[in-house]
Amino acid sequence: MYDFICIGNISIDLYFKGESLTYKDNRFQLAIGGKYFADEFYEDIGGGGCNVAAGLTKHGYKVAVFAKIGNNPFRELILKKLKDKNISSQLCQYQNNYFKISTILLSTNGERTIVNYETPNKLWQGFELNEDIKKAENVYLGPLPHVDIKEKNKIVNHFKGDKVLTIVNLASTDCQRQKVELNVIFDSLDILIVNSHEFADLVKKDYQLLNFNNNLLELLPEIQSKILIITDAEKGSHGYIKKQVFFQPALMPEKILDTTGAGDGYTAGFIAEYFKTKNIKKAMNNGARYAAKILTKIGAN
Repeated sequence: MYDFICIGNISIDLYFKGESLTYKDNRFQLAIGGKYFADEFYEDIGGGGCNVAAGLTKHGYKVAVFAKIGNNPFRELILKKLKDKNISSQLCQYQNNYFKISTILLSTNGERTIVNYETPNKLWQGFELNEDIKKAENVYLGPLPHVDIKEKNKIVNHFKGDKVLTIVNLASTDCQRQKVELNVIFDSLDILIVNSHEFADLVKKDYQLLNFNNNLLELLPEIQSKILIITDAEKGSHGYIKKQVFFQPALMPEKILDTTGAGDGYTAGFIAEYFKTKNIKKAMNNGARYAAKILTKIGAN
């Protein structure tokens, strides 16, 4: 039995940092045909499902990740990394010729540019939602931007009524849909986590006109009885339940090495504390603290 199953992606993350990777006006300046030498290199696994799973194991929970892994030269590396992070790979499924790789260019102040490749196909279609996947008290569904909404509905509905807690982090592509397409997900979740721009897309409002200090659950009546968490990077995060509104300032470390995975870190910290205390304010604070910890190291988890 697992405390949590995290459903999402696992990627190979390759990080490069060096003085030759010059940038200006928030853009790296790399010439076509140029050749650049990094001073630092770091590799690890990442992806939304993996990052949240790693954060939960660091909080002492027993976690399995439900993800697709390619039958390619990276397979054994991914499995070893999962084992090193105390994440069970028992529920992972395998696909021939599938790759998910990210190259991350880091600036000296920790900002990054990500070049991502994912094998273009109908990912997750036909995934086996067998009884083994129910070996958890709680489930987290990561963004999965390339998964068809029908498949997501099937996944979330599979857990309905069986879990103590179901947490969903919608993809930006899902937030651009009509809300009626998300009714199955809305009905099945206990906690919805999105960033501020995704929420604006979800409720079809201008981000600049939203007042996050108001009870924004009124704009999303489909989850009036649920918990809504909206993150807004360095501006902090807001939480909503019934008529209550909570605010958590972002906690910034003295030096930021890498912003990759900070949002997933917040999610992991929030879930870990909320599962233990059922206190939204404490959970948001723990999310901010764990996100700040992620910012102090290279790597998404």
